[in-house]
Order: sequence, then structure tokens, then C-alpha cells
Amino acid sequence: MSELIYLDYAATTPVDEDVALINLGIIMRLTTRGRYAVTALLDLALQNDSNNTAVSLSDIAKRQDISISYLEQLFSKLRKNGLVISTRGASGGYHLAKPLDEISVMSIILAVDETVDAMACEGRGNCQGGAMCLTHELWENLSSYIENYLSNVTLAQLIDMKNVKSVAERQQMIGQTMRTETTLMKSKISNSNLRILTHTQPVNLENMPA
Repeated sequence: MSELIYLDYAATTPVDEDVALINLGIIMRLTTRGRYAVTALLDLALQNDSNNTAVSLSDIAKRQDISISYLEQLFSKLRKNGLVISTRGASGGYHLAKPLDEISVMSIILAVDETVDAMACEGRGNCQGGAMCLTHELWENLSSYIENYLSNVTLAQLIDMKNVKSVAERQQMIGQTMRTETTLMKSKISNSNLRILTHTQPVNLENMPA
């Protein structure tokens, strides 16, 4: 699954040839897997930063509205690539395996087998009838620019961005509300089942027909 993300940059004073490319309106393909991986790792980073306890995937799922099964697939790849570590048990969950300033956005995207390739031919140079198209080098340079940019943005920098912590606080409150509602619902179901058992009349086996 993927989404088309429209990158409409405005650079009035480009500093070099690569940056000059950002004056163009560019359409690139960013998969859901790459976006969700970065979002989940940032969520994990915020939780580890605030309380240093293991974070469960169910909590991330509630805060970020991502299915647990999808997160399990992502975190399996992230763990294999050394970005997270897992702990088992009642209070188990995930921790970051490296300091915040050593985990770049690009490393997260690559860990889940994604790229930020803006080339229609995916770098093969066969985009026009098996041959290189006229703008191949343009998109190739753009891909390199995006990769270099994301390679230099770390989780530590993301946490310090203007709105990240306020958004995280709002999501935390939503997650707590959902946990409370789930607990109340389980309690109501338990009490309902108890009342049913209490009011069930015992069966007199002596009056049963042979």
C-alpha cells in the first residue's frame, strides 16, 4: 500500500545544484510501511524519553491508530536491523537499541525495506521503452537529495520539532481514555456474566424424566 505525497518546496535562493531541484513541484511515492515505521519509532522514542520503561505495541497502536498486526511486522524488521530491543513478560515491550541521535529517519525507512526513490524506473534507467528518459538524472539527483536529507534527521531532532511534544501529549490522553473505556467495558461484561450466573435456577435432577 502506498500514498502519493506531493512535495511542493519553495526555495528562492538555492545554495547548490541539488537544492535547486526543490523549486519544482515533485510527486514521489512514500509507502505506508515507511511512514508508519517512522511514526512508531518516534512514538517509542517519546515514551522511552519520558519514563524509560518498555513500551507495548498495543499502546503504540492506540496512540497512532495502527493495527497491532501491522506493528508486529514492522518491529520484527526493526529489531533484526538493530534499532529496537524487546523484553518479554507482563511488563514487556520495546526499547530503542541506540541513542536518539544515532537513529536517522533514513535508517528506519531502510530497516523496513523501503526507499525514497523518486525515479519511475527505480534507478534502472529503462523508463522510456527500455532506455533512459530525458529527465532521469533530475529524478536521480532528487532521490539522492531526499536520502541525504533524511539521513541527517535523527529521532532526537524530531522530538525537538515545534509541535511534536504537544501532539504526543494529546495522543497520550487519547490512549489513556481508550484504556479506561476498555477496562470499564470488561468490568461491565464481567458483572453482567456474574448476574446471569447468580440468577440461574439450579436444575433438580430428581424431577428430570428418565
